[in-house]
Amino acid sequence: MNTIRIRRTAVAVAAAAVLPFSLAACSDSGSETKAAPTAGAEGAAQTAGSAPMDDAATGGKPFGPGCASVPEEGAGSFEGMAQDPVATAASNNPALSTLVAAVKQAGLVDTLNNAKDITVFAPTNEAFAKIPKADLDKVLADKAALTNILTYHVVGQRLTPQQLENGSFETLQKGTVTTKGSGESYKVNDTAAVVCGNVKTANANVYIIDTVLMPK
Repeated sequence: MNTIRIRRTAVAVAAAAVLPFSLAACSDSGSETKAAPTAGAEGAAQTAGSAPMDDAATGGKPFGPGCASVPEEGAGSFEGMAQDPVATAASNNPALSTLVAAVKQAGLVDTLNNAKDITVFAPTNEAFAKIPKADLDKVLADKAALTNILTYHVVGQRLTPQQLENGSFETLQKGTVTTKGSGESYKVNDTAAVVCGNVKTANANVYIIDTVLMPK
């Protein structure tokens, strides 16, 4: 009987010893679960160079009707463009050939490719076609004017779709662009519609637009 009592006592002591550790483990687990939203909130507060909540509204993918024309494979695909800096990535997209020619004319290829964490509002060929040919030719021939226009399309941080919902951002040209919208529908300066947004390159977020932005 004494042996049985000793064994029962030992089991009770062991259980009492294990219980606090089990509760501590549950408590630690609960703490980790509660800490997660805090980490997410901190991530959401980060700005240039980091986009932890980049694309909550779009699932992290490019969006818009213009995205349908992007090749599924190769350097011009979304996956391919994500591997290259922005000017190189744009050169692989046929819809941006006029923009690429203008960037080369202005001598901005290296500037854009070497920039870190930027946003580019990239006008399509059709956007440039809206400008009367005589006026476009005049701008293309004036490097200073061309540089002024092109740098107006660049913001010095990676902008997420959420930031575009009601935003105002200084450009590299030192002017300001405004953005409005939600979901998969956004406008820049109330004139240019985003036709393919949230395109990633190695150093930029790109929003392809249907109208060239003109600085004041």
